[in-house]
Amino acid sequence: MGGPESNPDLVRETRTADDGRELVFWRDTSFAGTVPTMFWSRVEKYGDRIAMREKDFGIWQDVSWRTFGEKARHTGLALRSLGFGKGDVACILSNTITEWMFADMGVLGAGGVCAGIYPTDAAEQVDYLVNDSGCKVMFVEDEEQLDKVLEVREKCPTLEQIVIFDMEGLRDFEDSRAMSYDDLLALGREQDELHPEAWAECLELARPEDLAILVYTSGTTGPPKGAMISHHNLVFQCVNAPHVLSQNEDDERMAFLPLCHIAERIFVYGSLYTGTKLNFVENPETVPENAQEIQPTLFFSVPRVWEKFYSAISIALSDATSLQKWAYEKAIGIGFKRADKRLAGEKPGAVLELAYRVGDALVLRNIRRFLGLDRCRWIGTGAAPISPDLIRWYLALGIDMVEGYGQTENTGIASILEPGEIRPGTVGRSVPYGEIRISDEGEILIRGEFVFMGYLNQPEKTAETIRDGWLHTGDVGEIDDDGFLKITDRMKDIIITAGGKNITPSEIENQLKFSPYIADAVVIGDKRKFLTCLVMIDHDNVVKYAQDHHVPFTNYQSLCAAEKIVELIQAEVEAVNAKFARVEQVKKFRLIDQELTPEDDELTPTMKLKRKFVNEKYRPLIDSMYGGQQA
Repeated sequence: MGGPESNPDLVRETRTADDGRELVFWRDTSFAGTVPTMFWSRVEKYGDRIAMREKDFGIWQDVSWRTFGEKARHTGLALRSLGFGKGDVACILSNTITEWMFADMGVLGAGGVCAGIYPTDAAEQVDYLVNDSGCKVMFVEDEEQLDKVLEVREKCPTLEQIVIFDMEGLRDFEDSRAMSYDDLLALGREQDELHPEAWAECLELARPEDLAILVYTSGTTGPPKGAMISHHNLVFQCVNAPHVLSQNEDDERMAFLPLCHIAERIFVYGSLYTGTKLNFVENPETVPENAQEIQPTLFFSVPRVWEKFYSAISIALSDATSLQKWAYEKAIGIGFKRADKRLAGEKPGAVLELAYRVGDALVLRNIRRFLGLDRCRWIGTGAAPISPDLIRWYLALGIDMVEGYGQTENTGIASILEPGEIRPGTVGRSVPYGEIRISDEGEILIRGEFVFMGYLNQPEKTAETIRDGWLHTGDVGEIDDDGFLKITDRMKDIIITAGGKNITPSEIENQLKFSPYIADAVVIGDKRKFLTCLVMIDHDNVVKYAQDHHVPFTNYQSLCAAEKIVELIQAEVEAVNAKFARVEQVKKFRLIDQELTPEDDELTPTMKLKRKFVNEKYRPLIDSMYGGQQA
């Protein structure tokens, strides 16, 4: 695939930023600047090439661009025949499956607006999102998700139609306002035959400045806010991002993160633009297995997945032979020496490079194959902070991990560490088609054509967030002399101890999560005399430790209460404490003795503990670490 200069449809534009940096933008003139025209131009370009794959009954099934286009076209035409018009909202309540994308492209192609709902959301959350968005059509994955909608439907006056992807268990289900997705597609085929010109007319309905998708952000401090993302916001990222983070039609990537989240949505849309093959995994639990089968060339995920991959190797080593352990320690040790040279901006010497190649051939490549990462040109992380030590481990393994920064409100990417430009602890430089600066208060501000339209139904919040064209992120950070951005923390999360010391909890938490036995942690200490911590254990790894060390337990609660498990976590906390100044060390901790899932209020859909909610729910437990005293 040629560079941008070889593509006559790409037009390069430049302008000077406030800081004197030259900004570079690319415009693609081969389509009309909207998501549906972008998508349809790719359907026409790639035809019978494979667009995506999904696993069905244990076998990977190919979906061509032509088939993808037909599904989307018939979805959109059927919706139009049901009275779904330009600007109407459809919601998708489903896991990340191919039907999600068929429906999404159909809705947008019909001139509508698409909003995703997490399949882990409860019925009352569905109620809020449907009414806030004014949802007219609801796509649901299966009977479980259908039940949530039926429970609240009478309280949702705008909801007219429900469409069900998987009818298993619903053979006898009848409802005048619900239909199967197969029936919707059949209706669309009829419309296509009756009005063959209708789809082309539909594709012209949306304009670049129109609202395309609603992405609801976490409501830890109140109800979720619907971020309004325009067609131009999305297309602008899709066209420009590949010039920073290379991706093309020969690449393969996995789709498994929630499509309700801007990170997965923009990466999937970017794959549509570049023709990259999408592989939809069976479910989130099979990601490691599916990665081994697919061996993708690109792999973006959240830190929790990279932590789990590292933990899998750490735990596997506990069962390895003495020779295997020795070989790993030697090979990864050489890998770390080579990584440290690269991090210092130095070229590894000939002897070190030869030693690395031997270690790679005998050990490291087998680990990459086991993790499904051997073909990866780059792996990416974002949506949450990650431990610099973890990035260094992957670099020692022979894989460049690029870390990016951005928010829903700027349609994904604002800064990126490009492959080969590894600097753990930072999230790279501003993308060349956007601007980042630090306010006098230390807040990170972002400006660019990717900044969202505002929050649905919340003009006051919008005015607070976008001021003079700059997006106020709520994050604290700093930019070094080379232009690299370091995220300190969320402004609201900075801890100020009773002694007046400002502490960044995320740095400590990231180090704790590097342990294979700790899934997540929340450091506490605001207005307190010292720091404490609530810890969520990594269930699988701690269970294995308990079994290997003959620790008796009957359930999750008793596992967390076991003396040897508390001692295990204590050792991990002490190891982290050794890396920090005395005032930044965790003096006491407690284990959250309830196994949490994304369905629980404590966790986000990407398995992060919600700091504010945890602080409130577990206040008695927190106070017990301070002798019962409240902050």
